[in-house]
Amino acid sequence: MAEVIVAAGHILALRLFDVAYAIDLKRAEALWAGHAAGAAARARLSGTPPKAVAFGEPPLGIVLGPVEIDLGAETVRAQATARLYEFGAASIALRVPVAGRSWPDYVHLLNALDRAVSATAAPWDKLLAQLLGVMGAALERPDPSGLQEDYLIGVVQSFEGSAVGRMTASDLLAAVDLVPLLSGEHRPLSEAARADLLRGRFSYYADDLVVLTWDRAFIYEPRDDSDVADVLEVANAQLLEMRYYDELLDDELPRMYDLVERTRRGMNVFAARRYAGLARKLYTLVAEVTELTEKIDNALQVTEDVYLARIYAAALDLFRVPTVSAAVDRKLSIIRDTYTALYDEASSSRSEVMEAAILLLILVEIVLALVRH
Repeated sequence: MAEVIVAAGHILALRLFDVAYAIDLKRAEALWAGHAAGAAARARLSGTPPKAVAFGEPPLGIVLGPVEIDLGAETVRAQATARLYEFGAASIALRVPVAGRSWPDYVHLLNALDRAVSATAAPWDKLLAQLLGVMGAALERPDPSGLQEDYLIGVVQSFEGSAVGRMTASDLLAAVDLVPLLSGEHRPLSEAARADLLRGRFSYYADDLVVLTWDRAFIYEPRDDSDVADVLEVANAQLLEMRYYDELLDDELPRMYDLVERTRRGMNVFAARRYAGLARKLYTLVAEVTELTEKIDNALQVTEDVYLARIYAAALDLFRVPTVSAAVDRKLSIIRDTYTALYDEASSSRSEVMEAAILLLILVEIVLALVRH
């Protein structure tokens, strides 16, 4: 078989960070405009009609500039961009253009880039510091949790050589081996492992192909639409933030149990006040987490584009976003039930205090009546 050459394409390395409780995107846009002449604009999907796909609140896209990455055998130049999401996530992307490389060389470059950006935090930390150094005033309750997500995407627009012009998806799968790209492995995989990696395949036209895995994807898109890559980024951002709230509630539940126990041990006339104070704290936590998780869930609404909706749903399932979201809902439900119980106990304590006060007043009246007589 003749050698397949990637005529035009790129490699996209994504790293997503949880940086704040929320981000004021209008303020961030103004801050970046005042800082540099670099472009900053609200994101929209390039190849999909607006009525078919809608962002809950379109993220803010920013051009950070070129970055050189040392791969050992060579140094490549990447274009760095960023996106800010209103629910507190920041995404940084490194885009390395590829042209005139054989398919094995393209796969080798992708794996080398993955190793380079995974082995060191230097490019990511520097770019994140550059971004947050300007955007600090737009961050609401900035408190980087340290949580991160990364994703690697290989994109090809056209091939040449043995397949001049546009390949069909079937021709592409027959001409090249996608498994080394999707797995990052050099050793041959078993047939079961290969089948599992290639299970998440999607095509709409005869000449396009998307293959999804947990941490990588391959996109063959002759029309150079970036919609699929954008959707995968949003799904990763949703996973990141759901993981954050899942861990936040994991930490909060034991503290809540301790506070409830201490409140119950200190039974006195002020118990109602303590119950009410703790209930208000739990209600505030539930309200804040619920508000943000709803924004995360509604980050992207795909309505009329059935193909993109399938890819988006598959990515969410593959990244286990519904599972983590369900865990967050269960923990919120526990806190809501505790809030209700505390509120009821506070009301009961108030009633008991009122009853005791009434009985005391009656007793005083009786004593005063006896004294007068």
